[in-house]
Amino acid sequence: MASVLVVEDDQFVRSALIRQLTDASHLVRSVGTALEALREVAHFRFDVVILDLGLPDLDGSEALKMLRGITDVPVIIATARDDETEIVRLLNAGADDYLTKPFSVEHLSARMAAVLRRARSGAAEASPSSVIRVGGLTVDPLRRQAELDGVRLDLTRREFDLLAFLAGRPGVVVPRRELLAEVWQQSYGDDQTIDVHLSWLRRKLGETAARPRYLHTLRGVGVKLEPPVSADTADTGGTGPIR
Repeated sequence: MASVLVVEDDQFVRSALIRQLTDASHLVRSVGTALEALREVAHFRFDVVILDLGLPDLDGSEALKMLRGITDVPVIIATARDDETEIVRLLNAGADDYLTKPFSVEHLSARMAAVLRRARSGAAEASPSSVIRVGGLTVDPLRRQAELDGVRLDLTRREFDLLAFLAGRPGVVVPRRELLAEVWQQSYGDDQTIDVHLSWLRRKLGETAARPRYLHTLRGVGVKLEPPVSADTADTGGTGPIR
């Protein structure tokens, strides 16, 4: 059972979602505007938010950015827009997942279960002694905080999960399939989802795919995180980063 906020202005769709989610034993609250959604998350604790994009007061993508400013609750976008550029933009803005309308309640339930498993397993597995340090990078799974050279990183839930998973295996090339299974809790998916989050994470680490410091990709194999190669190592013929 989960506490769910449905943000949907279409009364027919909204009523159907409320009925179906309630029948599945979830606790459901619902609103029809972005501003109402912001008030709800400010006053109540939710396990997941289902956010429509076509809201009457604010576009859902703007609402998503505002939500991310006050909470890291998992957000599943429900949209009739299937444009690839739009989907990438939503993931960059902090969406945890998205569904293209129309969708079945079974499909929605599966996506909800995935984001909830990830959120709950991350909290359950964290312990006070699990702080991870890789070079100047520090990741604290218990507090869900990360710092680079002493400066706190502003990460979304998914970015933190991805960083923590890779930092916990420094120097190990993690296959994309494993990332999907462990970070996204999905047995299959689009590699673009991983690429988008890696790109956004690289920006926050002050690097790019062309000039990596911590995050390195091995094309066709996977991704690894390791401390930056020192100038001394580079000068003495040490192994450079994988490009």
